[in-house]
Amino acid sequence: MSITVLALASYFKGNRFLERLKAEGCTVYLLTVETALGEPWARHACDDVFAVKSFLDSRALVNSVAYIMRTRKIDRVVALDDFDVEVGAYLREHFRLTHTGHNESTARYFRDKLAMRARARELGIRIPDFTPVFNHDDVRAFLARVPGPWLVKPRSEASAAGIRKVHTPDEVWKRIDELGDDQSFCLIEQMVPGDLFHVDSLVANGKVIFAEVNAYWRPLLDVYQGGGVYATRTVPRERPEVAALKAANAQVLDGFGLGWGASHTEFMKAHADGLVYFIETSARVGGANTAEMVEHATGVNLWSEWARLEVCRGTDGYELPPLKQKFGGVVISLARQEEPDTSGFTDPEIVYRLRMKNHIGFVVAADTPARVEQLLTAYMDRIARDFGAVLPGADKVST
Repeated sequence: MSITVLALASYFKGNRFLERLKAEGCTVYLLTVETALGEPWARHACDDVFAVKSFLDSRALVNSVAYIMRTRKIDRVVALDDFDVEVGAYLREHFRLTHTGHNESTARYFRDKLAMRARARELGIRIPDFTPVFNHDDVRAFLARVPGPWLVKPRSEASAAGIRKVHTPDEVWKRIDELGDDQSFCLIEQMVPGDLFHVDSLVANGKVIFAEVNAYWRPLLDVYQGGGVYATRTVPRERPEVAALKAANAQVLDGFGLGWGASHTEFMKAHADGLVYFIETSARVGGANTAEMVEHATGVNLWSEWARLEVCRGTDGYELPPLKQKFGGVVISLARQEEPDTSGFTDPEIVYRLRMKNHIGFVVAADTPARVEQLLTAYMDRIARDFGAVLPGADKVST
């Protein structure tokens, strides 16, 4: 089926999505921001590329899309980045395309951490205890009832950006005072120490049709705020927690109403009680080369299959590609060198090398999880010693 897709991307990502749409016979338009216009987009897969100064000016954005639509019929508006999910929903609402994707209310479940938690509580999904920062008496009651430490989290930032770990009520109130008029855009959550997992999924017609369970080497908050090397890898599929995590993931994506598309969802397996707690979800492909890791472990490229799902939306025409049973891993770090020399990393299991200024990273794939662990352990040590750099954690994600 040939459709016309307007892809929104305020950050450079999603070339495989664009290329697959074009291969499926779609007309493809990319709308990005001026600062990302010079990135190496897959222009060969785009019928046209447009840019606006910012996605934050909603009226200017609507005017720009309305101008595009005067001479071009748009069937789908698809947001490729976490920060664009609510923008995409806003445009669907304005142009009455909500039958082709999330409306603004549903989009909040995949973007707003407070909306996620409130919906999870309604569905009976286990979550860390939390409170919004609206009424200060409610905050005081929460701090008296729930033991610390706590996390003060922005509701709409990505990754661990802007999260503050606080240990005493005085620290909480100091942070609230610092936030000023921005405090209602945050929540406070009980910190649950544990092992952090991510489940990377595809959903068709409201059902999870593919889910791969992966485990972060260290919690993202520790890496983001304390520095060091980021790593994640495939969880051996026979481990008992895999079934529990897949079941929790299906409960989230079904209950939140993802419907069609890709998702990256995080869960914590608590050290204290061994139970699985929902942390957050999304309506997009995971970052930090997650797609490359999953592809080389399973044969499924999440970007490409998401594009196929958009083409098949509302039909029974989608089928997964054949699956393979390998294991993958990712290791990434900031680097002291602008263009690190990675020629000394020669293992045949390396399937992808990150090309980004002041970064070093690899995706590996192997027949056994033990080999992936061996490679990641060795690479993390080498990278920290010979390449690693540390910057202080920022309150907001930058390009």
